[in-house]
Amino acid sequence: MIRHAESSTASQFVVATEIGVLHRMRKANPAKEFVPIDDSISCRYMKMITLEKVRNSLRDMSEQVTVEPELADQARLAIERMIAL
Repeated sequence: MIRHAESSTASQFVVATEIGVLHRMRKANPAKEFVPIDDSISCRYMKMITLEKVRNSLRDMSEQVTVEPELADQARLAIERMIAL
């Protein structure tokens, strides 16, 4: 999203994701406006993730997330739609 905003000629963007990304988008593109679709979309779990924790988890295979197959299918579809855009 940040790269798209940087390369786009648009001056205003509506952001429909976790609001934590707004700071980075605004910092990277001070001349552009970023409007959150909902100011309350904040994920407390996203705030807990650090690069070090991701690295350690991948290196040590120490964390495992499991979800029901139906939920995984729904999530996969949503991600595929985002990528297609």
